[in-house]
Amino acid sequence: MTLAAAALPGLPEIRHGDDLGALLRDAAGRLPEPGLRAGDVLAVAHKAVAKAEGRVIPLSAVMPGAEARKLAAEHGKDPRLVELILSESVELVRADAGRLIARTHHGFVCANAGVDQSNAGGEEHAVLLPVDPDASARSLRAALGCAVVITDSFGRAWRIGQAEVAIGCAGLAPVADWRGRPDTDGRLLHATVIAVADEAASAADLVRAKDSGEPAVRLRGLEQHVLPDDGPGVAVLLRAPEQDLFG
Repeated sequence: MTLAAAALPGLPEIRHGDDLGALLRDAAGRLPEPGLRAGDVLAVAHKAVAKAEGRVIPLSAVMPGAEARKLAAEHGKDPRLVELILSESVELVRADAGRLIARTHHGFVCANAGVDQSNAGGEEHAVLLPVDPDASARSLRAALGCAVVITDSFGRAWRIGQAEVAIGCAGLAPVADWRGRPDTDGRLLHATVIAVADEAASAADLVRAKDSGEPAVRLRGLEQHVLPDDGPGVAVLLRAPEQDLFG
């Protein structure tokens, strides 16, 4: 199997109300092998989706409450940002040394509940995660005719650095379950579940830079994981809280 990744060129700055599907289709038409096929996977950075959906918040519109002000003072953060983090969270998992790790309404455990100021259009703005990234992926899949993965950068509990993961998925099997299948020696596998959508997101991230203005990457070569329908989305990638040994 050969995997080919190509960042879509020439996308403009995405703004609230833009037809993101049309912009992505036009940009895919400018690739050396133009267009999107049914077997392709398009990985789209969540900020492009969030901006199109109006999830950029001016900090001037945020009124921090007492809990936000307390946490901000303890951890050296802007209380307005902390208020947004709390509003996007169902649980504050850890708060230590200036780091706020939260469980979002989607079920993601991540820094700052995904609230981010990079590439937000200015220091006085913050970008929130899409309200329903799977629904966003399904909408883009319907518009583009290929599988879609919506991505974000997450830290890893046991390793340094960030890696891109899937926070929304449509048309791609999010996992490949090898349990019960034999390895090359014929030994049955008992724990191998490959995070296909996360690995697709990370592969896409390798061909773009954080300052490149290229929020979307076309992946070819994953046809064996592409589904005829939307599929289950990213829910199957979320570890249940009762199984989280480190939460």
